[in-house]
Amino acid sequence: MSSQHVLVLNCGSSSLKFAIIDNATGDEILSGLAERLADQAPQIKYKFQGNKEIVPLNSGDAHQVAITTLVKLIKDLSLDADLVAVGHRVVHGGERFTQSVIIDDSVIKAIEETASLAPLHNPANLLGIRAAQAAFAHLPQIAVFDTAFHQSMDQTAYLYALPYSLYREHGVRRYGFHGTSHAYVSAQAIEVLGLKDTSSRIITAHLGNGCSVTAIKDGKSVDTSMGLTPLEGLVMGTRSGDIDPGLFSFLANQLNYSTQQIDTLLNKQSGLLGISELSNDCRTIEEAAQENHPQASLALDIFCYRLAKQIASFLVPLGGLDALVFTGGIGENSDVIREKVVNQLSFLGMKINTESNLNARFGDQGIITDASHTPVAMVIPTNEEWVIANDAATLAKGV
Repeated sequence: MSSQHVLVLNCGSSSLKFAIIDNATGDEILSGLAERLADQAPQIKYKFQGNKEIVPLNSGDAHQVAITTLVKLIKDLSLDADLVAVGHRVVHGGERFTQSVIIDDSVIKAIEETASLAPLHNPANLLGIRAAQAAFAHLPQIAVFDTAFHQSMDQTAYLYALPYSLYREHGVRRYGFHGTSHAYVSAQAIEVLGLKDTSSRIITAHLGNGCSVTAIKDGKSVDTSMGLTPLEGLVMGTRSGDIDPGLFSFLANQLNYSTQQIDTLLNKQSGLLGISELSNDCRTIEEAAQENHPQASLALDIFCYRLAKQIASFLVPLGGLDALVFTGGIGENSDVIREKVVNQLSFLGMKINTESNLNARFGDQGIITDASHTPVAMVIPTNEEWVIANDAATLAKGV
């Protein structure tokens, strides 16, 4: 029987992350990133059989050229014969999509209609879909939505206290994001801890440049920190997270900010970067904090406090807690942040195990609290590409 490989595409406004995944094993056969697309000096960086290579593109080359170049690369490496599908990460699916779907004209139309809810993401995702359809016309294309996992939330969790007509007529509500990551690591936690899908209470913290926390009861999302857009919730790398909505009128009326300036401020100039005035990179901030940089220390303290507070609030919909799972670039690698957060949650009975916490880094998973205390905190590396590949391969079988 031939291998079942899936090409996974994650298309940003000026980038294209790609991987060929062996659906049976989860192994990455090929992985890489096309960056600076439609700009000066775009290029494709990729890794194959342990070797790293760079393919330069011409100035101004965009997504279609990147995918055409990628197709040639895949054929040159003789990787095309085993491909069974192309899986696309799509950030916002609105209420239409509760699971992954095979892309057809109606799906594309629905993604277009949802673009107003994710103007930075959905149009870029559509670029990747259309380019891949042109290049891989013979393969089924599957959309995997960041928002789908959270469609199990109740109205009490996803509705805002706004005029109901805004929800009814414009879909204004909490949607949540990072769904593939939260779904994957919570399922892994259930398996590792020997819990049951039908009786488990897990909080997952996906911490990277974007951060979100999800309450997962009996395997289903019941609440999450991100909202209508990925801006709501936790302090993030460059995003503010929760703020007083009155800030908008203050910035506009008192400081003469435009709508675009406010959007840029909240999405690209705030968070860890805004507080520290150093960087959005957690590693840089941790190093500066160790050297007694006051704003770096403050940024870490605010990040951890807000995170611990959000986690604690999710005990309400869960009615208790079996496990807290850290994942994402920060969650998987920052023993400093994990320890700060767990210490603030010690009233729940968790106690950090310093050695285990230090060891659970750089791809290693494990429980990071003392086994004699419950609930447990643990680290599980996420694998969103495998989730996309698995869904794509499963749906492709029915084509």
